[in-house]
Amino acid sequence: MSTETTAHGTTKLPQVLDDVPGWFPVLDQLLFDWVLTRQEDAGDRGDLLEVGVYMGKSAIFLGNHLQEGEAYTVCDLFESDAPDDANAAEANKSYRSTLTRRAFEANYLSFHDELPRVLQGPSSIVPGEVKPRSCRFVHIDASHLYEHVYGDITAAQDILLPGGIVVLDDFRSEHTPGVSIAAWEAVLNRGLNPICISTQKLYGTWGDAEPIQDALLEMIGQRDDCHLSNQQAAGHRIIRLKSKGMKAPAFPNSRHWTAPEPKPAPQPKPTPAAAAPKPQPRPAKPPRSAARRLAVDLLPPVVTRAIVRAKANKRAAANK
Repeated sequence: MSTETTAHGTTKLPQVLDDVPGWFPVLDQLLFDWVLTRQEDAGDRGDLLEVGVYMGKSAIFLGNHLQEGEAYTVCDLFESDAPDDANAAEANKSYRSTLTRRAFEANYLSFHDELPRVLQGPSSIVPGEVKPRSCRFVHIDASHLYEHVYGDITAAQDILLPGGIVVLDDFRSEHTPGVSIAAWEAVLNRGLNPICISTQKLYGTWGDAEPIQDALLEMIGQRDDCHLSNQQAAGHRIIRLKSKGMKAPAFPNSRHWTAPEPKPAPQPKPTPAAAAPKPQPRPAKPPRSAARRLAVDLLPPVVTRAIVRAKANKRAAANK
């Protein structure tokens, strides 16, 4: 595998998407792929935006859906200073030891020929850098603090095209209550219509969610690897999805991918040595006839010895 030298030492470059560090569950890979492909099949055009990229796993995936003429922008602090103490503490705790722009770019270029437009800084710079009503898909996975997430949602609402999709990460994790409050507040008070929720992400739109929900239910109904719960809350249909042994959608290998060495062919088992022939028992001497036994028993010893001697002499003569 190829390597890159960074400030933290030599790092192996990814061969497949799963080699890239980060949190991008298989179910969300399926949903990203389905939503983006559905837009493309419908002829929808618009730019892509990801706020908070970490090491690039989901950014790489999004980049595979960039159509000709579209722009792709990503934003992250990387090594930059956080805008406030709370954000700095959060970044230092979770990312600062590993997150560098160089590492992200090396991972991204392992799969794509060109980098997206990279904004290095807090997410508050996005509204001044991305045009209003320009994006068809926005993924928000940056700060978990309420004030920042509130601002990211506001930016997404302004940046998205009518019917565009926003995805909010960590909307229900126990360690991210700020995201939960900002996300559901947007649903209750700011016109965001939920499309579905996965284990980690909320998918929504400021357009009509019903057509895409109907299409999603049809797609999920054809699968046996996804749990489905269809609920109602505060006047919204909430489709909850959970992976059931789901496999990730196909994704191209990186430029560093090498085929695994073929396993050596199994060697034939040695033929067991032929067993030595069992020794044959010596043939038993033919039993003496009853007449002979009777003669031996009845004749006088002198005569018997004479007969034996005569037979011995006869055998000796035959052997000369």
